[in-house]
Amino acid sequence: MMTESANDIDPRDHVAIDAFLEGAWARDGLADLTLADYRGDLERCARWLARHANGLLGASRADLFAYLAARNRSGIGARTNARELTALRRFYAEQARHNPACENPTLLLDAPKLPRTLPKALAEREVESLLNAPDVATPIGLRDRAMLELMYACGLRVSELVTLPLAGLNLRQGVLRVTGKGGKDRLVPIGETCLDWLTRYLSEARPALAKGRDTPALFLSNRAAGMTRQMAWTLVKKHALAAGIAAKRISPHVLRHSFATHLLNHGADLRALQMLLGHSNLSTTQIYTLVAREGLKRLHSQHHPRA
Repeated sequence: MMTESANDIDPRDHVAIDAFLEGAWARDGLADLTLADYRGDLERCARWLARHANGLLGASRADLFAYLAARNRSGIGARTNARELTALRRFYAEQARHNPACENPTLLLDAPKLPRTLPKALAEREVESLLNAPDVATPIGLRDRAMLELMYACGLRVSELVTLPLAGLNLRQGVLRVTGKGGKDRLVPIGETCLDWLTRYLSEARPALAKGRDTPALFLSNRAAGMTRQMAWTLVKKHALAAGIAAKRISPHVLRHSFATHLLNHGADLRALQMLLGHSNLSTTQIYTLVAREGLKRLHSQHHPRA
């Protein structure tokens, strides 16, 4: 069985992709995960175009349309296709910027229409069950409890959680310095309950997990190394199962959604929530007002005598 490799791509396309990503990193400060997604999208398209057309640099609008249609027929969803089209648009815009004679084949390509989906949040009682799931009598369980508490207390992305350095935590002031998308830093306050669990973790569990090594990460695996995204996902799923929460309803990001939704439900200001979440645009944060509104509708329909 043949496997895809870098050799399946036209060498000129390879050079162009590398140059584009280096420029995007230097000019826009894109996060490593975003750059990795862009590379994957562009290389995947370049492989297909090398087999069916004239490669990435020689592609026409019809070629790209055929590629996206093939992806759609293979079961790739509209959201993934839209992300790939975003990568292609940025790539070809960069080529046209450096070479005015280069025609941008994505200009007349329409992005697939995406259904509006509301972020899924847990009920407050479900969050309590999840937080109580780890066995805090063990170093691993105490670490997991502190991790879950921090994710919910600060609304962290999983990528932010696993890259947190110990130096980013200020227990005395009760704040956390978080590096978010685009390398942007923000300060997030930590609640008293979460501070108590972090203090216990740092004094009772982290030294045992560190095994005498000077590891900068805040949360450590049982190998004295920093956590990975996959490990965080697995732990959240594991404790959700123990708490009786359906696995398909839970992920690290659901805790972030729950953080935002519960803050709004209790009267938080939208601008303040934007800062806490690290959103560049307020429009991204506004989706949570719809989540809160949907929750109020359900509450009304369940309990009002004339609903």
